[in-house]
Amino acid sequence: MTGHRVTDRPGYDMHGLPIEVKVEEELGFENKRDIEEYGMEPFIERCKEFAESNREAMDEDFASIGVWMDWDDPYKTVSPEYMEAAWWAFSQVADRGLVEQGKRSISQCPRCETGLANNEVEYEQIEDPSIYVTFPLAEREGSLVIWTTTPWTIPANTFVAVDPDLTYQAVRAEKDGTEEVFYVAADCVEDVLAEGRYEEYEIEAELSGSELVGWTYEHPLADHLAEYPDFEGAGQVYAADYVEADRTGLVHSAPGHGEEDFERGSELGLEAFCPVEPNGEFTDAAGEYAGEFVRDANDDIVADLIDEGEMLAHGTLTHSYGHCWRCDTGIIQLVTDQWFISITELKDDLLENMEDSEWHPEWARDNRFRDFIEDAPDWNVSRQRYWGIPIPIWVPEDADAGALDDDMVVIGSREELAERVEEPVDPDAIDLHRPSVDDLTIVENGTTYRRIQDVFDVWIDSSVASWGTLGYPGDETAHDELWPADLIIEAHDQTRGWFWSQLGMGTAAVGDVPYEEVMMHGFANDEDGRKMSKSVGNIVTPEEAIDRGGRDPLRTYLLSHDQQGVDLAFEWEGLGEIQGKLNIFWNVFRFPLEYMTLDGYDPATASLTDGELELVDEWVLSRLQSVETEVVAAWDDYRVSDAVNALIEFVTQDVSRFYVKAVRDRMWEEADSASKRGAYATLSVVLDEVIRLLAPIAPYLTERMYQTLDGSATTVHALSYPEPTDALHDPALERDIAVVRDVEEAAANARQQAGRKLRWPVPRIVVETDDDAVAGAVTRLDDLIAERVNARSVTATDGFDELLERAEPRMSAIGPAFGADAQKVMTAVDGATRADVEAGLTVDGDPIDLDDSMVEYAAEPPEDVTGVDFDGGTVYVDTSLTPAIESEGYARDVIRRVQEMRKDLDLDVEARIRLGVDVDDDRVASFVDEHADLIATEVRADAWLDRPADAEGLVETWAVEDVSVTIGIELAE
Repeated sequence: MTGHRVTDRPGYDMHGLPIEVKVEEELGFENKRDIEEYGMEPFIERCKEFAESNREAMDEDFASIGVWMDWDDPYKTVSPEYMEAAWWAFSQVADRGLVEQGKRSISQCPRCETGLANNEVEYEQIEDPSIYVTFPLAEREGSLVIWTTTPWTIPANTFVAVDPDLTYQAVRAEKDGTEEVFYVAADCVEDVLAEGRYEEYEIEAELSGSELVGWTYEHPLADHLAEYPDFEGAGQVYAADYVEADRTGLVHSAPGHGEEDFERGSELGLEAFCPVEPNGEFTDAAGEYAGEFVRDANDDIVADLIDEGEMLAHGTLTHSYGHCWRCDTGIIQLVTDQWFISITELKDDLLENMEDSEWHPEWARDNRFRDFIEDAPDWNVSRQRYWGIPIPIWVPEDADAGALDDDMVVIGSREELAERVEEPVDPDAIDLHRPSVDDLTIVENGTTYRRIQDVFDVWIDSSVASWGTLGYPGDETAHDELWPADLIIEAHDQTRGWFWSQLGMGTAAVGDVPYEEVMMHGFANDEDGRKMSKSVGNIVTPEEAIDRGGRDPLRTYLLSHDQQGVDLAFEWEGLGEIQGKLNIFWNVFRFPLEYMTLDGYDPATASLTDGELELVDEWVLSRLQSVETEVVAAWDDYRVSDAVNALIEFVTQDVSRFYVKAVRDRMWEEADSASKRGAYATLSVVLDEVIRLLAPIAPYLTERMYQTLDGSATTVHALSYPEPTDALHDPALERDIAVVRDVEEAAANARQQAGRKLRWPVPRIVVETDDDAVAGAVTRLDDLIAERVNARSVTATDGFDELLERAEPRMSAIGPAFGADAQKVMTAVDGATRADVEAGLTVDGDPIDLDDSMVEYAAEPPEDVTGVDFDGGTVYVDTSLTPAIESEGYARDVIRRVQEMRKDLDLDVEARIRLGVDVDDDRVASFVDEHADLIATEVRADAWLDRPADAEGLVETWAVEDVSVTIGIELAE
């Protein structure tokens, strides 16, 4: 609609652990061994079928809710072209020397038997052991005390870490007649001994952490393990910067498990001993615990530590613990051989490239995203699974397990694969999934290379989206024209996901950021702001929302909330409110159609030169230009909610509440007039442009409206997006009308306070203001105000001199002055006019002497005048009644009742009627008779019935200001 050619291919991530888990559930599998027994190839086929069927279902869902894309040509990450894009990018990274194999401590899902990225780990509260374990010193009396919630990691304990600058104490403690010496941080002594319920203790020595470094200790489970870290350097105390004066101030460190432990152990040159299989079961090295799942072994390990006398205290602790985001299995920390992209070498490039992208909101880039990049570790790109893009690394078949990257071959395309492997391969037909590529070998210089079995982390799929969706590198045409992406959109969790993966791969592979702008939106949560979850039972599905509210109301509701990094608390009431506002728009749209049809007016050919524009026409057209300016600016800055709300506000407030009411009588006129044609043209232009403005938001509603009003184009979405016209813009008029509306609202409130309906005229309205702009607007537009508020006259003044000042006594001054007579004085003063007070008041016939401190005055309008404040001053409404006002008021009440009866009979606008009115009050009947011509004209009555009760159409009796009025109507012949 803004003249751009848009690449509109929908795309789907179709690989990864989520699909594998779903297929495993369908097949009743519990672990990877079940997959191996079933067969990798049929399992891969089931994953393909699952992914494809869900893609088709999602196509239907997206299309149903009005997402406009080329559904016949989606890009799919399972296609050979897309997978090749990932291979090509990875080969570029390898060519730059940024691919390496190495051991890392990773979050491992023991059920899925693969590592997880940090953003794939979800946390929940669980109960774990909380144990204080003593590690007996080897060359001196006493024990080091550590604390942990993971007893299963103690078999892999390699060293104990201390803070070299922290103060530690040797404590001789006694319990049950037995003395022991413990070493703990000085700040932790009392808490530790309280945990162990020691009765008495004394401090024997005080040492710095650096003095403890080098001390050796015995492994507390040595007698229960087949193997444990007893190599050179193991079983010693080392300094580490992750130690704090918390719990005991000494940290059990197992480099084969914890991330910090592994990093410190690597710095110390210590082996990462890990007696745990990928499925979380202990290996034979764990001795008595071999074959047991690690977390299940916690109880046995705790019992053995108690039996060995190495348990100072034990209990449980509820804390946050990581779980696999798809199967909900508790993770374990393991050190395994993985493949990495050396992101840490690119930190400066990443930060520099990040600056080349514009973000909405900007703070998301400069705070959250920057922080993540600065702290990002090397990217673990390997997963030990099946359904994903196979990593295109071939290594010598006799290479050492820990040195596979020394002589690796990285394949970057299907053509290269066909050229280099020994087996015959058709590059146009090969399926790059496992197991198709698993058995392909490369033989070069007498060395046979085989592919590693891992597949890519699924975030590699997402990382190449900007060129993979364009068919690059296979087809360079679209890439040369369209890369990098103009805009990417996702939620704030993607600062660790898609936003990051694209920047990481773009920088590592081609040295550039692959997108120019980022729009980061929030989540849709429940009404209390909680994440929607099946387990909690607070999910609202799109289908449910559509059923209850409709597609366009749902779209409009979601888009009416701040899109830039802010979460939405979904409320049914809010959806209903938007539904109501769209209904108002629908009523505005329908309002002129019947009149236009009667007069043969075609809104599709409307021109503002068709008739005579009145002031309200010029105003609404000017407001339209202001709204268009606001909307275009909001879209340009991706402030979608501002654009939506500006449009909705314009339709519901400016057009419906003000303009339509102002032109209703002009359209009701039977005779042709320049004024009526001007109103038709104005409303036609407003509807045409608002429909186009709202089309991207509410496509179904606006399409129906467009086809009704015009329909010459295939769709409203093929039309141009409206732009403001300077010649129609009159800011001064808009400011004046804003004053009119403020005055009108205040007058309505004053009427309500006085109990006077809008249908009944009032003699006058006085606007008191010291604002020259407000006074000028009221003076210039007094006729319009009078019409809007149904007043005989409207005036502006800087002081309403009819206000009466009435006295309010001050007891604090009157009491001390008059003593026992104070209450009588108070009564005399209260409510008296200033004139009465100044003339002199009496009590019991005697004059009283009052000074200024005893009385204050409050101004109030005279009888039958009600005042209401507004931003520019005060509106005073005179609601006094005269026979003429009563006469017109009763007539207007009768007109309203007749119009309601016409609606009940579903009469067309032009339908003529005969009317009868019988008023059960002679005085009121005379008022109605005085306005017989007005009533007949307004309700389109051709004749009066002598007996209303005999009307053949509809007869009803109404209570009008407590007077019984019987009305009968029937169609005129």
